[in-house]
Amino acid sequence: METKQITITSTAFENEGTIPAKYSCTGEEINPPLHIGDLPDGTVTLSLMVEDPDAPKGIFDHWIVWNIDPIHEIKEGSNPGISGKNGKGKTGYHGPCPPDDTHRYYFYVFALDTDIDLEAGAGKTDLQAAMEGHIIGQGSLMGRYGK
Repeated sequence: METKQITITSTAFENEGTIPAKYSCTGEEINPPLHIGDLPDGTVTLSLMVEDPDAPKGIFDHWIVWNIDPIHEIKEGSNPGISGKNGKGKTGYHGPCPPDDTHRYYFYVFALDTDIDLEAGAGKTDLQAAMEGHIIGQGSLMGRYGK
């Protein structure tokens, strides 16, 4: 099965640009708005993962969400689906909060051909396993943030 490229943009920052402090741990700590385009035919739900690969102890998960309706906009400060556990051990969005320098934050969106059968609070590895064989589209947006 071919995986289609979907587009992800934000009115808050450009790809590889700076994420405004409003969306960080020093600001309002709400998620930035995301616009999703080019969803493939057959998309049943979306999932979203936000990761910081520059964290001192390896990849830090900032937001894990699944069973998002196949929408074209995730509104600022919203929780559009079922939340998994982030790197702080909590559910929901955890804004950029690098302990040092400037870090990269990747917003990954996956178009799936099925609903995901996971309880709220499941971890990223559980979601990745549940998505296996069901990803029909994916895309990413990267922003940078430093205190």
